[in-house]
Amino acid sequence: MKTLIIAEKPDMGRTIAAVLEPKAQNRRTYLEGDNYIITWAIGHLVSLAEPDHYDPRYKKWNAEDLPIIPDRFKLWPNPRTKDQLKTIGELAGRCKQLVNACDAGREGQLIFHLIRQYLKLTQPTQRLWISDLTPETIKRGFDGLRSDTEYEPLTRAAKARSEADWLIGMNASRAFTIRHRTLLSVGRVQTPVLALLYDRHKEITAFQSDTYYVIHAMFEQESGSYKGIWQGDRLTDPEKAGALADKVRGKQGKILSYEVTESKEYPYRLYDLTLLQREANGKFGFSAKKTLDVAQALYEKHKVISYPRTNSNYVTEENLPVMGKVLNMLQSGTPYAELAAGADRSRVHKGNRAVCNPSKVEDHHAILPTPKKASGLQPDEQKIYDLIVRRFLSHYYPPAVYNNHEVLTEVEGETFKTKVKQQLDPGWKVVQGGPDPSEQKARSKGKKVQDQDDNEEELITDAFSVNKKLPAHCKEVEMKEKATQPPKPFTEGTLLKAMETAGKSIEDDELKEAMKDTGLGTPATRAATIERLKQVGYITLTGKRLEITSKGCAAIELIRSAGVELLASPEMTGRWEQRLHQISKGEASDQQFMEKVKQFAAMIVEKVRYQRPAPPSLFQEEERKPRGKAGAKKTSPKRFQSTENKPSSEPKELSALAPCPRTGCKGQLIEGKRGFGCTQYKEGCTFVIWKNLESKTITAAMAKQLAQKGETNKLSFKLSNGETKKGKIMLADRDSGKVAVQFEE
Repeated sequence: MKTLIIAEKPDMGRTIAAVLEPKAQNRRTYLEGDNYIITWAIGHLVSLAEPDHYDPRYKKWNAEDLPIIPDRFKLWPNPRTKDQLKTIGELAGRCKQLVNACDAGREGQLIFHLIRQYLKLTQPTQRLWISDLTPETIKRGFDGLRSDTEYEPLTRAAKARSEADWLIGMNASRAFTIRHRTLLSVGRVQTPVLALLYDRHKEITAFQSDTYYVIHAMFEQESGSYKGIWQGDRLTDPEKAGALADKVRGKQGKILSYEVTESKEYPYRLYDLTLLQREANGKFGFSAKKTLDVAQALYEKHKVISYPRTNSNYVTEENLPVMGKVLNMLQSGTPYAELAAGADRSRVHKGNRAVCNPSKVEDHHAILPTPKKASGLQPDEQKIYDLIVRRFLSHYYPPAVYNNHEVLTEVEGETFKTKVKQQLDPGWKVVQGGPDPSEQKARSKGKKVQDQDDNEEELITDAFSVNKKLPAHCKEVEMKEKATQPPKPFTEGTLLKAMETAGKSIEDDELKEAMKDTGLGTPATRAATIERLKQVGYITLTGKRLEITSKGCAAIELIRSAGVELLASPEMTGRWEQRLHQISKGEASDQQFMEKVKQFAAMIVEKVRYQRPAPPSLFQEEERKPRGKAGAKKTSPKRFQSTENKPSSEPKELSALAPCPRTGCKGQLIEGKRGFGCTQYKEGCTFVIWKNLESKTITAAMAKQLAQKGETNKLSFKLSNGETKKGKIMLADRDSGKVAVQFEE
């Protein structure tokens, strides 16, 4: 009997087969060789069952039925991929043992074990745990297979995460929706993330700007000129500021002090997924999901980077020889050959704790290029690959060296400060092309970086000096009017940073590391959380800014006023994530964790049951301020219901597209503003097909096809990497309305 290998996706399965069984016969849904049969999941083939699979009465949302807390969680196959699930079951019957080759992380562990549990597979199982898909790594991974039982704590953590999300999501969403007569989506992770956006929104709207004045002076000596900024209490009176400028203009000053100190800037840490997403958002405007999708393609399809869903910025000693091979590859016939040729191999070694720090590597090391040459990359793939390669190469270069000049000049009893950062050696910055993306434009040669204290620092590459013994003539003075600025709205990049630290503003790198296990979600799930908030209408994207909608504000206000503010607490949910991490390491009990989650779910239901129903005004759009010319027409407030992804409150006025596909439902599918929903939504039918699906907008005709046939006609899809593919949109779940894209092989 053979060994059955189950990969997470078809591309991964075929890559493994090419290494282990190069002559394997292709059976479309699996490949079979002399010793191995290689097949795959297609994401989640099995998930936790919906409430109505426990009892048909749960199809209708009734307060009396809450809380819904199963004694034992049931599993339910994805109806669109049940044939592949059946194939796995049949193949397993022919095999003596299994290999779990799903993604080496918590979610990959969950995908495999839900399949195994549903199909009741009992064969001994080994675990393939690798960080890239190069042939050498796959061979080494199979040579070092370990028993899957060694990963049992990770499996328990994965199941606890899934079941906890189900309990909170199902009970809280139903409780708030029933009580307030408006569809409200509530989740263990998404709600505290929404709370971060709500609190920032409130800070911005409550902010009142103050005007103040900054005095800039230009000083001259025989050796040259330099600028200084007046030091003192903030000037808010324009007359006083003007008088101060007049007081020193044209006067002779003296240098009180002049200090020069040397500093070094070392390369930024290697990328983990969140850091990569943040920088790609800042530099290219990529969403977190887009960066993840592109990185996943570089890993799975092109095999030119290591596993991207990592939370580590470091490598282990085992990675160092492979990094040497990557450097050899980059030096030979690649666009990075010149930069790679200037690399100093001696800088990356096991003693360099900024790179090689095994104590900070858990499941996966930092994202690295692989020794495989990149070719055929789409433009967006090239951008992400370029970031990763340059970050990798930077650690083979010396630190950037600076002389920091600080001058205090006194004129007529008034003190001015000058700060100049003189670059002596660019070091690793020749690789990166400058500092991090947020400062890169400002810090280009001859330009300035200004912080919130108006303490300008000029970055120069030319020589700079002043003569402390000579007077300094105040040749010019400028009074600049400024205004205090409100907190900045979140971008996806800055929100990811806040999620990583559970909303805490932490600048200390070591403390950041300690907080990584208490963040909101994981690197692999944060992008999906942000996308979910967009889909349910809680946030919108304006340029790079994430803005909370009236519905999002209403959701947080209702949750907090119900007395379940812990549900919206980023720090509390971060602690939950920490407990899941401890479970994955065998340091905490999943049963105790789940008992607390069940108690919390029941408490939410009880609190909401007695909450005062929300007034209709809470679900109205904020009246928009007129823009442009004075007297521009204002838009009238809208009922929030009209922006829900469900039908209007008066479905009889809308034309029906098709019968609702949900099992046992007698409603009709009708079109709303953002989706196609069922006329029986007030009776508890939650079926909805969202209009927005990646690069496609689902039309009424498509929704009708999905409802009647379960699939659309053949369509063209433009992928995030620029590639165009043919495929169909499939109705993946007839009960919820979830859809998926099935591409042609």
